[in-house]
Amino acid sequence: MVSADSSTPDKQLVAATLAGDDDAFAELTRRHKSRVFGVAARFARDASEIEDICQDVFVQAYFKLRQFRGDSPFEHWVLRITTYRCYDYLRKRRRSGPAISVDAMLEAGYEPQAAEPAEPHPGLERLHAALAELSPKERLIITLLELEERTIQEIAELTGWSVSNVKVRAFRARAALRKIMENPNE
Repeated sequence: MVSADSSTPDKQLVAATLAGDDDAFAELTRRHKSRVFGVAARFARDASEIEDICQDVFVQAYFKLRQFRGDSPFEHWVLRITTYRCYDYLRKRRRSGPAISVDAMLEAGYEPQAAEPAEPHPGLERLHAALAELSPKERLIITLLELEERTIQEIAELTGWSVSNVKVRAFRARAALRKIMENPNE
């Protein structure tokens, strides 16, 4: 058994977990839950949905831990799982009801870069509605690229898409958003 404390490297905790030390996985979860929660909060509507996504992420991480090769940090690996789970969540929401609004993302903990005006701005409301009309893939790429300000390379690593695929998806998502914004009645 490994001493599962904050000084133990993630790779060592992964090895200990694979050897049967559940305390080691508990430490990995403790270390990375705030980042996983932060990503999930950008996609889900309320705290219970965010918790469901986070629980799914860590359950999946536990059962797929043997697939962690250690080529990149454990945090990158678990955030990639998180991105997939959030994408699955968006697809499910799209099929079962209205798309997630930017308001819901803000309520769930997303902190905008600039302070928003106290009075709702009509353009901002239109942007919220337009984002809700995007497909899950378009919404995912816009969220990661524009709201989270991730680089193309980071998005490629998180999604498993190639860099060129991310660029194409970003171009198409921006075009779709622009079309919705320019033609609100379509």
